[in-house]
Amino acid sequence: MANVSTNIKVDAALKKEAQELFSALGMDMTTAVNIFLRQAVREQGIPFHVTRIVPNQDTLDALAEVKEMKRHPENYKGYQDVDEMMKDLVR
Repeated sequence: MANVSTNIKVDAALKKEAQELFSALGMDMTTAVNIFLRQAVREQGIPFHVTRIVPNQDTLDALAEVKEMKRHPENYKGYQDVDEMMKDLVR
């Protein structure tokens, strides 16, 4: 089978990390991409479970609290000094 070139755009830092990983696994980027593509064709889909991250209730509550603090900053104490903040946190 003839080989063809394919260009893809990826974040530079991601590419570097991936190359380091694949090198540690004894392969180059081309081999890794070919493994992915062969597996995708074999499974007729993405060869791993793709999900979106669903935050737990604690995270949702914290996000709601931040939104509330942004809407009504007058109801919350602000700090200009880290030492003062730490004293309040320790209390």
